[in-house]
Amino acid sequence: MTSADAWAQSPATALLVLADGTTIEGMGIGATGSTPGEVCFNTAVTGYEEILTDPSYAGQIITFTFPHIGNVGANDEDIETVSEKSSSGACGTVLRADITQPSNYRSRVHLDTWLKSRNIIGITGIDTRALTALIREKGMPNGVICHDPEGNFDIEALKKQAKSLVGLEGTDLAKNVTTNQPYSWDEKTWEWDKGYHKQEAAEYHVVALDFGIKKNILRLLADAGCRVTIVPAHTTSEDILSLKPDGIFLSNGPGDPAATGEYAVPTIQKLLEQNIPIFGICLGHQMLALAMGANTVKMHQGHHGANHPVRDFTTDKVEITSMNHGFAVDSKSLPETVEETHISLFDNSNCGLKVKNKPAFSVQYHPESSPGPRDSHYLFKRFIDLIKEQKSAVATA
Repeated sequence: MTSADAWAQSPATALLVLADGTTIEGMGIGATGSTPGEVCFNTAVTGYEEILTDPSYAGQIITFTFPHIGNVGANDEDIETVSEKSSSGACGTVLRADITQPSNYRSRVHLDTWLKSRNIIGITGIDTRALTALIREKGMPNGVICHDPEGNFDIEALKKQAKSLVGLEGTDLAKNVTTNQPYSWDEKTWEWDKGYHKQEAAEYHVVALDFGIKKNILRLLADAGCRVTIVPAHTTSEDILSLKPDGIFLSNGPGDPAATGEYAVPTIQKLLEQNIPIFGICLGHQMLALAMGANTVKMHQGHHGANHPVRDFTTDKVEITSMNHGFAVDSKSLPETVEETHISLFDNSNCGLKVKNKPAFSVQYHPESSPGPRDSHYLFKRFIDLIKEQKSAVATA
């Protein structure tokens, strides 16, 4: 081997091409081929498997700011996707360092193999700090991520494709990740060395409107004593009410809330008229706000990570939360019938609300995640308390 051979750089086997023509070279991992998406960054240090399978990330390419991703491998227990549409999470991922061999007793498969099974394209060897700085300066760009082990790319065609992408504004992605058929849920949360276990009895019946729901939300509802029936995003209010729910849950999900709201908002407005307790998370929060007459806006860089401080005005406490949203409720558009209950301490954006004359509330962040580690689990108890109060009021009427 000559000195020139020793210093030769391997040809790129993956590219990330942005809408402005920026072309980033790296080494490919995971699935092969190409896919378009909106490029965002996530600041979480752990939980990459849960993040990549969160349906709220549909249509997005995730740049992890933490440099070492994949070192603890992957397993079947940490997947958040519930829907039978197994590829309903992120479509691509961008990593700084190569994936090492996994070192964790819970690991069952190398992350590269896992990415292939999920049809997720990845690229490594990227200066993720520079890419994150670009997103913070210019906003979340559209782009195309591609992986070819032979390194054969038509860069001009990829640039043209990236430039022509419409993006997430005006796009309803909930319809792509929601369940096709109603189903029931009875699995409770994970316990150390025991795994997940089944619910033995349920006191309340909650109907969850699935815009891209995560497993751990359902587990925490089961922990709280709820029998959960999950229904598709387009389910009518009449069909939901026919199930005789004690409470209604509006789930997280991807895409532009205004687009999803075209069919979901009228349903939620009719449900509000019934005075049945309603709890919304993430996209569900935005749906409730829209149903009350507020507006949503596209954020510059979004909130994606597990270190976001949120102030709850109802308790005057600060929670460390997990977030994943590129749209937000416009606080200035909230009507007098709605009280703002939570704000982000990063940028003062709206993170929670409650309806003043109805048993309904919601939050923008993900209380089912555990970055605090359990700062926000009280919200599930708040939902159950509303159900109890409403049932008691009906019984004594």
